[in-house]
Amino acid sequence: MLDRLNSKQMASFAARGLLRFDGRVPQDINELFIDEAGGRNLSNYAELMANSRIPEVPAGTGLMEAYASDTALGRLVRLPWVRGAIESLVGPGSLIDHHFLHVLMPSGERGTTQHTHQDSTIDPRLTFDIQIMYFPHQVTPEMGGTRYVPGTHLRVVSEMAIARYQNIAGQEHVVCPAGTLIFAHHGLWHGGGRNRSDRVRFMFKIRLNPTVRQQRLWDTSDLPEDLAQRPIFHVKGRRDPDHIHSILTRGERWFENDTGRIEYINRIRFWRFLLGDESFDADYWATRVENEPLSAAQSGSLGNMSGNAPGTSGN
Repeated sequence: MLDRLNSKQMASFAARGLLRFDGRVPQDINELFIDEAGGRNLSNYAELMANSRIPEVPAGTGLMEAYASDTALGRLVRLPWVRGAIESLVGPGSLIDHHFLHVLMPSGERGTTQHTHQDSTIDPRLTFDIQIMYFPHQVTPEMGGTRYVPGTHLRVVSEMAIARYQNIAGQEHVVCPAGTLIFAHHGLWHGGGRNRSDRVRFMFKIRLNPTVRQQRLWDTSDLPEDLAQRPIFHVKGRRDPDHIHSILTRGERWFENDTGRIEYINRIRFWRFLLGDESFDADYWATRVENEPLSAAQSGSLGNMSGNAPGTSGN
């Protein structure tokens, strides 16, 4: 039985653009992956690729067909909680867009930091891919683990327009135990750090495309039936931080005081897409900018445009 995500986890994904699970992959899978990847006693990337047993996978291959069940990756994607998370986000039958083994050799002070980027440049879709980032070994602060900026996934940008930003308020760096997975929206801003340690650093990435409509794919048994509006601003009691509305309107450190609120609206529209409910709103953010009552003259004009005189019905 698959261990699907719950509604609060999905709301957090909608708001922050990722879900992170530290140290959840069994150690025997981690060790097998490192062995299949080519081992850690390597001096360069060409040597690693020559020794690697990770398969080449054509774009558009089904996830369950890409990795044999007795390999590390095959075992990884078949873990009930991993497959449950995948199917909660992109549904059954997802396709591999690509995968890639990111390797950072020890560089000391001579190395460089990867620029901040968004993998899918100028992509305005609500339909989304996910990127699974797998860290098969412990990542220490010195190893320059992937940095990411929560909440950036719904900002449509050109990749190189954000490349100059190396430090953004609220960014997080992956410092984690072995067997950590991050499920990220394809638009999340991220970049690799500089490896100042004396060990090779691995991160394996799988990008998955959906083949079904991404609507209510998660375990919705905890989804409140009533997500009506609640009092805003003038509130006497402490708000429930786990309320869906609270999760969707929780700011990030990089948010500006005013334009940061655009992200609340972006999140609400994204949640509508996931929920399949165009009437949903959280704390009235979308409703107040969508509220355009028609005058009597405008209503009549619309009626004429449809070919019917005001007050009459069609055939």
